[in-house]
Amino acid sequence: MFVRGFRYGLTLAFMLAAGAAGAQQLSDKQLIASLGQVTQVAPVVDVGLLIQEVNANVGQGVANLPNWSQLASLAQLAVEIDFENDSIAIEPASYRTIGLIADALHDPRLRHYKFLVVGHTNATGKAEHNLELSMKRANAIMAALTTTFSVPASHLIAIGVGQEMPLDATNPKAAANRRVQLINLGVAN
Repeated sequence: MFVRGFRYGLTLAFMLAAGAAGAQQLSDKQLIASLGQVTQVAPVVDVGLLIQEVNANVGQGVANLPNWSQLASLAQLAVEIDFENDSIAIEPASYRTIGLIADALHDPRLRHYKFLVVGHTNATGKAEHNLELSMKRANAIMAALTTTFSVPASHLIAIGVGQEMPLDATNPKAAANRRVQLINLGVAN
């Protein structure tokens, strides 16, 4: 169902090695400074296995599965991105935030890293639909970063997890569960 003019807030998160919790609203300088703190070598992440785990566990959750739980040790910082309801259309006001993220990814401290773009939804609707929508939203963020802001496509990988990793597990339909994450996978090849 599409409701014209209605926006849902999504969270775009970078995982900080320090394990910062919760969403933060940041300025461009804070974003670059925080992402510049990523100094540890990331573990080898098999994106194919991540996708297999999501597809095999639709409606059951994936956060505690081995390949997904290893991502929790990587770098985190959250900012808000708005999409139209049940859509991949990014609200125009969110392009400033995406631009700030692109600026950070172009910063000399980050330009050599690869990021996993992970789309999330809340539990409103069917799990299969949410999985597909989350993948499309991750691809929309990736497309905006690569086309509008010239972030190298080789530095981004998109994946959707639907409703499988809620931030607010006590309220699976909460708006906080609708988000997109960027996870620093380490140095790009």
